[in-house]
Amino acid sequence: MLTPPPGFVLDTNPARLNLAAIHQYLSQESYWAQHIPLATVERAVANSLNFGIYAPDGQQAAFARVVSDRATFAWLCDVFVLPAYRGLGLSKWLVRSMLAHPELQGLRRHLLATLDAHGLYLQHGYRPLPEPSRWLEIRPEVPYP
Repeated sequence: MLTPPPGFVLDTNPARLNLAAIHQYLSQESYWAQHIPLATVERAVANSLNFGIYAPDGQQAAFARVVSDRATFAWLCDVFVLPAYRGLGLSKWLVRSMLAHPELQGLRRHLLATLDAHGLYLQHGYRPLPEPSRWLEIRPEVPYP
């Protein structure tokens, strides 16, 4: 397993998450959750398995969450490393730690969607969908009315 930078800590305790920082990044900086309301982020976090990485000073450095039944399926989403902490290997550590988590073992399928981080996920065993024509979605034009 990838060794984290000295002093950084990965924790799945949702009480430790800095929801303000997570909401700010998702709503203002991400391409996938622009304008997401804080209440939606709070509900998403409450119903997910969350992974936070914290800098030596305790500040939120990275985040990911997994939506899963913890038996057959997992969806990795909302993955980010804050700009000040990029280039330290945190994203690799985050994905490896998530994949090794005891509650996510033996699943039939792990999924994710990404615009620009294919290289990261391919290193960890993710592959393009072999039969994308089987997958359907409902996507409202305005997801956060």
